[in-house]
Amino acid sequence: MIDTKLIKMEDNEALALEMAAKIWKTGGLVAFPTETVYGLGANGLDAQAATKIYAAKGRPSDNPLILHIAQKEQVSPLVREINKAGKQLMDAFWPGPLTLIFPKADCVPYKTTGGLDTVAIRMPSHPQARKLLKEVQLPIAAPSANLSGRPSPTTAEHVWEDMNGRIELIVDGGAVGIGVESTIVDLTEGIPTILRPGYITKEMLETVVGEVKIDPAIMGVLCPDIHPKAPGMKYRHYAPKAPVTLVEGKMDAVIRFINEQIQERGVNTVGVIATEETKEQYQGGIVKCIGSRSDMESVAHNLYDVLRSFDATNVSIIYSESFSEEKFGQAVMNRLKKAAGQQMIHL
Repeated sequence: MIDTKLIKMEDNEALALEMAAKIWKTGGLVAFPTETVYGLGANGLDAQAATKIYAAKGRPSDNPLILHIAQKEQVSPLVREINKAGKQLMDAFWPGPLTLIFPKADCVPYKTTGGLDTVAIRMPSHPQARKLLKEVQLPIAAPSANLSGRPSPTTAEHVWEDMNGRIELIVDGGAVGIGVESTIVDLTEGIPTILRPGYITKEMLETVVGEVKIDPAIMGVLCPDIHPKAPGMKYRHYAPKAPVTLVEGKMDAVIRFINEQIQERGVNTVGVIATEETKEQYQGGIVKCIGSRSDMESVAHNLYDVLRSFDATNVSIIYSESFSEEKFGQAVMNRLKKAAGQQMIHL
């Protein structure tokens, strides 16, 4: 059992920077805020440190990690080449919530890449993350700072729930801004291909590089024998303790169906993920509002907090409304489908 420390960045920034850098340089684990979610970081060039990430999270070892850097100049030593599309996307969206996949250099261990010959890299825009990364001057491998399969953490309190006793330090930077993980784009196969949707949408990418493809596995399930190209492609993720079912169809039919389930199963045992537009139309159940359909950024920001909040209730099943998969809605639906293990009801 590790004695986990928690430091609020605003209370003692100098100490947080010093402790995080020291722990990272000696092979330890530090959770820290980014603009997307909290990351669980270790020295990405240290195979043993990367192994500790998998152990702390209970994460499958074939699920690759993302390297976080402070400056674009750090990319070249980590990759075999940077193609034209890579340069264009780095210039357009870094620092920011975009992860790019390149052919890896020999210095990046396979423990970090999940056994792949490619490496995923991003440069976060969160000011505190940037200070931490500049202080240590190492590429920091950092998946989300939660137990594998659980909803990703958007506050330090979420990290504490999952990681207390498992890691050396949690740097508290308050609630994150975006609330879902970065967009991942594979640059190794000719046409840039989205492997995980996020805040940076296909339409935004296409304004910079032209044609962009979407990997069909994004909204489905990979076969067990397939090696995932990016985090989150293969395994169940983002799931609260109670099973989640997505309900898709015309909104009046969705509300009617969920209300029927509430009456059949019991008003205190059914959780409902609703929106500002529908929350008053449910007749019982434990109703959580995820945001407004007119503001998908609010829905994304609240998603993981709402999923985690059901763990403090006695619900035995959670029904969630579905959303349009256009633009940023694709990232929200990707996470909800993963949380539901692809369990959907089509009305």
